Amino acid sequence: MLITKCKNKEKIINALKEKKCVVLKCFGCKEVYFPEEEIDCILKEVKGNISNKGRFDYLCREEYVKKYLKCFKDDLENIECIVVFSCGVGVQVVSKIIPEIPVIPGCDTYYISGFQGLTALDVDCQQCGECRLNMTAGICPLTSCSKGLLNGPCGGAKNGKCEVNPEIDCGWVLIYERLKKMSKLNLLYEYQNPRDFHKFETNKTLKKI
Repeated sequence: MLITKCKNKEKIINALKEKKCVVLKCFGCKEVYFPEEEIDCILKEVKGNISNKGRFDYLCREEYVKKYLKCFKDDLENIECIVVFSCGVGVQVVSKIIPEIPVIPGCDTYYISGFQGLTALDVDCQQCGECRLNMTAGICPLTSCSKGLLNGPCGGAKNGKCEVNPEIDCGWVLIYERLKKMSKLNLLYEYQNPRDFHKFETNKTLKKI
């Protein structure tokens, strides 16, 4: 099981005020806690820059999301970013479908004990409690990089393939290529602090929520 928690309120509001955006919300699976009331309160404080809003039951379903986003075609041509309130999987799916537009996660995803279920999705979320997908073009370095590196590739990739498993793409090559399409390569120069592994601990996580 997992829960989603809003990121810092001020940072979300600043992101929404600074850039014209579309907001997508996923109230999610029944086993996922989603702070929709808190999100709606935040969105009420920011109105002018929000071009449109969408509410999904399963933002992780790629084919469904592709069809749904066709309703946003005109909006997507005139925005600077997409703010996604969901678990890390939903953020990655949206970024995969619309790779040319920066996607900003509005939530952090935390793991709690319980059955996770099975999924055939191409993307995954480690539920680390500090989502940084806005810095990596919507591609999670923890799940796309075999070594879980946060600040660039290891140097062992060859022809775009991972040195751990040559049959898979290097996660950081994918991140680089997508950032390049967005003209956001400057993000690679921003140092990412080590993960706070305490956020993986169920008891501490629940106390914070």
